[in-house]
Amino acid sequence: MFELDGTRTVKAVHGLKDFQPDPNFEIGLAEYLLDRYGQKALLELYSRFAIGDGDVDGLMRRAIWRAVAQRFGHGVRIESGAGFKHLETFEIGDRVFIGSQSYIQGRFDGKCVIGNNVWIGPQSYFDARDLTIEENVGWGPGAKVLGSTHTGLPIDVPIIQTDLEIKSVKIEAGADIGMNAVILPGVTVGKGSIVGAGAVVTKNVPPFAIVAGVPARFLRWRDAYEPSENLKNYANSYGA
Repeated sequence: MFELDGTRTVKAVHGLKDFQPDPNFEIGLAEYLLDRYGQKALLELYSRFAIGDGDVDGLMRRAIWRAVAQRFGHGVRIESGAGFKHLETFEIGDRVFIGSQSYIQGRFDGKCVIGNNVWIGPQSYFDARDLTIEENVGWGPGAKVLGSTHTGLPIDVPIIQTDLEIKSVKIEAGADIGMNAVILPGVTVGKGSIVGAGAVVTKNVPPFAIVAGVPARFLRWRDAYEPSENLKNYANSYGA
């Protein structure tokens, strides 16, 4: 009989990176591409560079996103296979990491805001018709946002043909979303909170709370956090 202890603690990588502005030639390249090709042709051009792992592929992905998005920060990394819809509605902060095969689905009249220093794991999905992710959020691989649902009315019409109800989703600063978690329409995940792996979050998560399960239920507060009485009462009814 033997004991396994594979636990070790190492320094964070993404969250501790220093800010470094992108070189001027990258910004100039985005301006040139937009002037030369226009948005529509650039979006078609993106497919040539979407899959590759080389430096030129990464450079061109950044350049096209910067050219088309409403705002695009410095030090952004877009991994291979990352896709989008309605990139022109996106606002991307500094030092954002977008993992491979992630997909961000905007809407022509919507808005998607991703704050500084956000890390998005591979194979994540975002219904980004009305989505805000504040700074320093960690987003586990495969986690998803659903920001809209069909009304299902009238009942004699196929659900897929009924109106779409769009609700804003907000992930506040410093929150951490576990692998394969699902955030449902209209939910706000509070500042500094933790959503467990595989959780299905159906209601607002209080700041600095830890929730998990299907549907997600309140487990406890993060160490050293002292909630107000109102938050305590809300947490006591969470997931009931």
